[in-house]
Amino acid sequence: MNRQLSALVAGLIFGLGIAISGMGNPAKVLNFFDPLGTWDPSLAFVMGGALATTAVGYRVIFGRRQAPLFDTKFHLPTTTNIDAALIGGSALFGVGWGISGFCPGGAIPALGFAPWPTALFLICMGGGILLARRLKSLHLRQTA
Repeated sequence: MNRQLSALVAGLIFGLGIAISGMGNPAKVLNFFDPLGTWDPSLAFVMGGALATTAVGYRVIFGRRQAPLFDTKFHLPTTTNIDAALIGGSALFGVGWGISGFCPGGAIPALGFAPWPTALFLICMGGGILLARRLKSLHLRQTA
């Protein structure tokens, strides 16, 4: 139960940060991607603050703990390969973010700002995830 509660608290803090910073507003995000028009550099400051906090947090946590408080081990990626799936997924993420103004992590808090466009984004994102899983399973069956 503590594991789920800690995940809920972390998600609530993340969502609150998204809401306070205004990053749930797709227009604000899209303005960041328009340096020759209505450019809004505040997203860079939000990202920089998140990166600095994460870098310090990782150094402190991994330097002092062998396991998280509410689990038996840290669940970290085990692969270091840069392959076509990683590059393609990263490009698709960036294009989708640039077109819609929604980041998958910030979309749920954005439901309060723009319910219908956000719900449509989340439905499409879910469909894309299911399609990608299906294509991956078909590919794995063909190569096996």
